[in-house]
Amino acid sequence: MDLKKLYEWCSIPAEELPGRTDLKVPFRIVKDSHELGSVMARDLVEEIRKANEEQRSFRLIVPCGPKEWYGPFTEMVNAGNVSLRNMVCYHMDENLDWEGKLLPKEDPNNFRTFMERYFYGGIKEELQVLPENRHFLTPYNMQEMSEMIAGTEIDYTLGGWGQDGHVAFNQANRNPYVEVSLDDLRGSTARIQNNNNDTILALAQRGLGGAWQFMPPMSITLGVKECMKAKKIRVYSATGAWKQTALRVALFSEPTVEYPMTLLQEHPDALITATEETAAHPISEHPEWEFRRVNSK
Repeated sequence: MDLKKLYEWCSIPAEELPGRTDLKVPFRIVKDSHELGSVMARDLVEEIRKANEEQRSFRLIVPCGPKEWYGPFTEMVNAGNVSLRNMVCYHMDENLDWEGKLLPKEDPNNFRTFMERYFYGGIKEELQVLPENRHFLTPYNMQEMSEMIAGTEIDYTLGGWGQDGHVAFNQANRNPYVEVSLDDLRGSTARIQNNNNDTILALAQRGLGGAWQFMPPMSITLGVKECMKAKKIRVYSATGAWKQTALRVALFSEPTVEYPMTLLQEHPDALITATEETAAHPISEHPEWEFRRVNSK
C-alpha cells in the first residue's frame, strides 16, 4: 500500500465522497445505523418483490446480522405481506472453535442461532423462507454448497466488510508462509481457515468488550468467487472507526489482496453504503497532523 496515496484518500472529507468522479465503486452515505437498517431492508425487499412479480425464485447469499438490519426487514416483510416462499438463502459464513468444529447452539458467536432468531424468527409463518431453502454453511457441507452455488444463478449478495476489507470471512492474507495472489483471491471458494489476529481483536472490541479470549479462532466462509457470482452485490456498514480506512481503500485503490473488498470494483453492479460515522475519517478532520513515514517518502 502506497502510504502517500492512503493518506490522501483518508484526508478527503466524508461529505465529498459520494460526488467524486474517481470512485472505483458506487457509494452512498446514510445518517446512522437506524437509517442504514431501513435502507438495507428496502433494497432487499424491493428485489424480492420484483422476483415474486416475475414468478421466479430469488437466490440470496446472506451474512449474519447485525440486528439493526433484520428488524426493519422483518417489519417490511410482515407489513407488506411479502412472501419469502420462493427465496433460497445461502448463508455465507460461520464461526468455528479451535478444532474447526461448530460452536454450541447458545454461544453468542453462533451465526446460525442468530439468523434463526433474528432473520427468520420474526417473519409471519405463511411468509417464511421454506426450511429446505435455508442453506447454512458447515464444515460438513462446504463442497456441496460450492457446487450448489456454481450450478445456479445468484440474484443478490448482501454483506458488510471487516477492518481489513474482508467480505464474508475472506480476510487479507497474514500468513508469512503462504503467498496469495489476486487471482487466488478472485477464484477462492468455500473453505475452513484460521481467523487473523486483527480480525479476532476487532470483533472482540465490537461485541465482547475486548475479551478476545472468548472469540472463535476459526471460521468457515464462502469464497470471493461465490460471493461475486451474484447479479447484484450490496454491502453496508454502521460500525464506525474500525471500518473507515478499509472503506477509503475500497473506494480509491486498485484491487489488492491487502483489502479483499477492492475486488468489488470488478463487479458490474456493486454498491457500498455507509453511515456518516463510517464514512468519516480522523485524518480528514485533522489537516494539521503530520506523519513522518508519509512525508519522508
